[in-house]
Amino acid sequence: MSLSKAMKRKVDSECRTYKEEWKENYAFILPDFINAKPVCLICNEAIAVCKEYNIRRHHDTKHGNFKEAYPLRTEVRKQKLEALTAGYTHSSKILVRGLTAQQKVTCASLKAAWVLARHNKPFTDAEVFKDVMVAVLEELATDKSMDGVIASVKQVPLSARSATRRIDALSDAVHGVVISGLSQANYFSLAIDESTDNTDVSQMCVYVRYFDGKEFREELLSLIPLEGKTTADIIFTKLEELFTLHSLSYEKINLIVTDGAPAMVGKHRGLVSRLKEIAPQMQGLHCLIHQSVLCARLSGELKGVMDKVIRVINFIRGTSSTQHRLFRQLVAESEDATYNDLLLHNDVRWLSKGKALERFCVLLNEVKAFLRLSKMRAADEHLALLEDEMFMSNVAFLTDIFGHLNQLNLQLQGRGKTIVDLVEKLESFTRKLELFQSDISTGRLLHFTTLKSQTGGRVTALMVDFIKQLQDNFKSRSEDYSIPRDIIAFVRDPLTVRSEDFSSLAKKTIPSLDEAAFQLELIDFQTASLVSDALKRAQSVDDFWIACSEEYRWVKKLALYVLTMFPSTYTCESSFSSMNAIKTHERNRLTHKNLENCLRIKVTSISPDIQKIVTKGRCNFAH
Repeated sequence: MSLSKAMKRKVDSECRTYKEEWKENYAFILPDFINAKPVCLICNEAIAVCKEYNIRRHHDTKHGNFKEAYPLRTEVRKQKLEALTAGYTHSSKILVRGLTAQQKVTCASLKAAWVLARHNKPFTDAEVFKDVMVAVLEELATDKSMDGVIASVKQVPLSARSATRRIDALSDAVHGVVISGLSQANYFSLAIDESTDNTDVSQMCVYVRYFDGKEFREELLSLIPLEGKTTADIIFTKLEELFTLHSLSYEKINLIVTDGAPAMVGKHRGLVSRLKEIAPQMQGLHCLIHQSVLCARLSGELKGVMDKVIRVINFIRGTSSTQHRLFRQLVAESEDATYNDLLLHNDVRWLSKGKALERFCVLLNEVKAFLRLSKMRAADEHLALLEDEMFMSNVAFLTDIFGHLNQLNLQLQGRGKTIVDLVEKLESFTRKLELFQSDISTGRLLHFTTLKSQTGGRVTALMVDFIKQLQDNFKSRSEDYSIPRDIIAFVRDPLTVRSEDFSSLAKKTIPSLDEAAFQLELIDFQTASLVSDALKRAQSVDDFWIACSEEYRWVKKLALYVLTMFPSTYTCESSFSSMNAIKTHERNRLTHKNLENCLRIKVTSISPDIQKIVTKGRCNFAH
């Protein structure tokens, strides 16, 4: 042991630490940053090893005449060393300032690209954005104080290629946050739908809903192009590749919601069936908004009425551009018209029937007047149809009932809606249908104002039967929400369930749940006055359960499990609208990767750490 101590090398004894006298003797300094090496003030060359022998050798061999021109310990040498030190310090500051300026222009470039992507603008608009900023600043500049700002704006890299790279970096940052959140989440749900873009490529939208510890997030996981067929096997393979790429676990999926297409919900080979083979705990749900639309599907005589109204609208709007212009001119001259045109019907759009019928009834007098003025033979047939009181009674009834259905649809739409919220709205509407049936059967028509005002309140058996059919459809579809209704009711109002009866249902929903601990926690939870007060004050169900104490761990776990479930494919549907606004006919060469990046930035609620992106990437001025 003593021998090892005697033989141990010491840095101090080998002169491995910088000494202040080396500045006077050899004109060397040690910069004040981490892992700095001694730097020669005369030639700015750094020495690899901080050792006096190396420094002295450098000084004697390369600057041997320095001691002759500036002898040691003279005033001349002191002044020369101060001048060299000041020059080195100044050059170092310029270097640091230049790097900081480059980071700032890169940060500005990233923020500009973020704004452009959020507004669905093409990459080439970035340069236009820069020109606009320079033009505005030059116009507002009253003196030379703005010259530095204008010069900085001109240095911001905003070419089309730069904007593409910036959007790629921003999208990767957002996606990284999502993948990290999914890795840490206990469970998450999927919303999957597919639609065709403007170049006839089928795009499959995959959304995730999860709890990140602070709030519930609904984020785009991927936009997957399906350039060939869209069979269940192909969709499953693409999804499997996605999960493998990001190391995501199927075991964390508690629900998958789809549009109900055969490729998605097929009993044997559908996507949901294939996923359940891998993750048996996962539930499948047909989008609740789609189901509400299917409940109101027309058939028989009422479908014929709707088809005839559509033909009248198409006759006015679609026969010729001249005819359409003449109708709009007639409407503009009318003092009673509250709208300026009819609406075309599109069966794909959820609100289309109700809005088209409403506009048709409001402009009914103008439509009749236009048909009387028309010399086409079809106009006479359409006019005779509109003069038929029975036909117009059915049209007015459809206008009113689809108006109520549209109100329901709007209540179901929106981001951040939970399955608890949508079930509550659907149950409320089911009760309203009972009221509507009573209202129309008694002839009061309090909720059928169009029918009452335009046709004198003529009610037919066809109308009563349709409302009964609506009731039956909503009740049959509300029997299965993939999770028990009692569980949904518990999340909405947890103070009314009985612990001994409810715990087995909770255990069935979450097999890993400790049933005994859950029963005890639920009793404590329901009898705590603070809990009942918090439930009354909470602005939403989400807020209540997020703020719930970890003291009730199992109770909270059940609630969060339900609240992470998607109730509909609304997020996918709204993203398809954004997708078509991004990939227009003018931007039809946009790559799949760039389309996904732009869409992710457009729909995300996550703000990326731009400073982190800047420090990791290369920072350059615009050339």
